[in-house]
Amino acid sequence: MAATEGALSASRPNIVFILADDLGYADLSCFGRRDYVTPHCDALAASGARFTHSYSNSPVCSATRLALMTARYQYRLDAGLEEPIGPRHTGLDPAEPTFPRVLREVGYRTALIGKWHLGNLPDFGPLKSGYDYFWGYRGGGIDYLVHEDARGDGLWENGHEIERDGYLTGLLGQRAVEFVETQDGIDRPFFLSLHFSAPHWPWETPRDGAEARRLTTDPTYRKLAHFDGGSMATYTEMVCRMDEQVGAVVAAVEALPRHRDTIIVFSSDNGGERFSDVWPFTGRKTELLEGGIRVPTVIRWPEVFDDGRVVETPHMTMDLATTLMNAGGAQLPFSRPPDGRDIRSGDLDERPMFWRYNHLDQKAVRMGRHKYLSIAGNEFLFDVVADPMERANLKQREPARFADLRDRWQRWNAGMLPYRDDTFTHGFRGDELADHFGVD
Repeated sequence: MAATEGALSASRPNIVFILADDLGYADLSCFGRRDYVTPHCDALAASGARFTHSYSNSPVCSATRLALMTARYQYRLDAGLEEPIGPRHTGLDPAEPTFPRVLREVGYRTALIGKWHLGNLPDFGPLKSGYDYFWGYRGGGIDYLVHEDARGDGLWENGHEIERDGYLTGLLGQRAVEFVETQDGIDRPFFLSLHFSAPHWPWETPRDGAEARRLTTDPTYRKLAHFDGGSMATYTEMVCRMDEQVGAVVAAVEALPRHRDTIIVFSSDNGGERFSDVWPFTGRKTELLEGGIRVPTVIRWPEVFDDGRVVETPHMTMDLATTLMNAGGAQLPFSRPPDGRDIRSGDLDERPMFWRYNHLDQKAVRMGRHKYLSIAGNEFLFDVVADPMERANLKQREPARFADLRDRWQRWNAGMLPYRDDTFTHGFRGDELADHFGVD
């Protein structure tokens, strides 16, 4: 290895990006969970930083993952119109510049372990979009014990389907540890995406083999979303087992020669679902209420975020991608400038952040402490710092601010792709939201 190559490697941090699936804002004890503890994520936060105004790019999974991969608003791409990717079988265009691809181009080894959900072979896949190695599953959800999704698709290693025995969360954590242990980070830095399935449905623990067989053999349950299953006890164990695997991966990183040159990020792809705790917010997955898009994010970055601080700077998933690309000395090409900004820049407090979601015609902007929200034709202005539950509608009290944020959303949306007639959108609630807001 040439001396210049060694210098470049030493100047580029290793990156471990851990993503939970459907984790609620307060589902970690360091973010407020009261009925169980997550000591390993808590320890990561104590040695890093907790980001309390962290947002997912979407209230569903594949749309946020597209923003993470491209550092751009997902609505700029056809696949981002699917919420989540569904019947149209679209995906992330392999020609699109991506977060892992630009890191690989500057010398990183790249690996995805866990969930992909950005399109299926032969047209789409992680190896086509910048990852050197893939071990995981390709769709939106998979059984934790039988390892099949609703179509019968299972676990894959690179381009080959594989069979493994065991509880999925443990298998993903173990494979991530094995990957880290093969990297010294000296000759080449590495970028590891560890995308857990937990705590996404089906709600299962390692002892729920009978439930897994029921869900994967009974045609009634082939979508695995068993609304007659799950419990708080099951959910607790699912989160705690994920926390254990986070601890195992962090321990593997700390055994590396360059462990002080490793950035570790933990976040979620969207807000929580049935058993999640989103306190002090309301709303959940598929909604642009805070509970659907505010997520628990922890970053440990020695000499940058390493003193247990709390960071209140508002940011989105795509900002994390931009930040980490910058840290690795990589950038998207000029033809695809990122929408995300570097969270270290210090100029994000008044930067507007935009969302839309086709179900219930949802629109949202957050700028500073204020948020414009529209659901099913009902419009609101909230101060989400003073009123995180989004109860006090300030629309009439601050008409100028309300009009400004609404106009900003309209101008932003004009630059995004329009929804198609065949766009797939998933949603939970309708009439219940009227009760929440007190509208007809």
